Amino acid sequence: MATRARARLLDTAEALFYAEGVRAVGVERILAESGVGRASFYRHFAGKDELVVAVLARRDRDWRAWLAARVAELGGRPLDVFDALAERFARADFRGCAFINAVVESADPGSAAHRVAVAHKEQVIGYVAGLLGDEGYRPDGVVGLARRLVLLMDGATVTALREGTPAPAAEAREIAAALLTAAASGGAAPTTAAPAATAAPTATAAPATAAAPAAVGLEDPCAAPAARG
Repeated sequence: MATRARARLLDTAEALFYAEGVRAVGVERILAESGVGRASFYRHFAGKDELVVAVLARRDRDWRAWLAARVAELGGRPLDVFDALAERFARADFRGCAFINAVVESADPGSAAHRVAVAHKEQVIGYVAGLLGDEGYRPDGVVGLARRLVLLMDGATVTALREGTPAPAAEAREIAAALLTAAASGGAAPTTAAPAATAAPTATAAPATAAAPAAVGLEDPCAAPAARG
């Protein structure tokens, strides 16, 4: 029972925070929609700030697991991250990046929520660097190159939210392909290693309404918690 109460709190808070923002949602709203009593809430969390950190920490694990599984399905190459994002951008419930949103809402860079969000981005950079390493890019250059690709990922995410279209993912992919080609020709990758970056698909190639296919054995962490079960 206690475990189910905690899960309901996390699911409800995650859905509300992502849809409406952390500051806009209070504890009373979370209690009302989750059906969890106040006493039970405080048995699990010291307060709203601790709940926010728990929500972000769980979403970090789920989102990175989803990205890795989806990219593997798409081919496992660095540019595939943009195709995975395009699918996410096309969802009706897309509200941007939960971690960028958390940084924007957290005025204190030393706050726990801010630190979790920053750590998430560093983990994503590490993941992309791993993809680059698998392509044959030299270890001394992959982290810097990965940071540039994640910068494009973040920019595409914000632009897709602003414009209401998945097209920025394809545009970012095209820029990333040019970066990879330049890096390979400039010596960041050995001549026999990384294959030439594939051309970016046109913006219209991104699905307009289709949700990302679920990875085998994984739920889509970008779906509303209620839809994830």
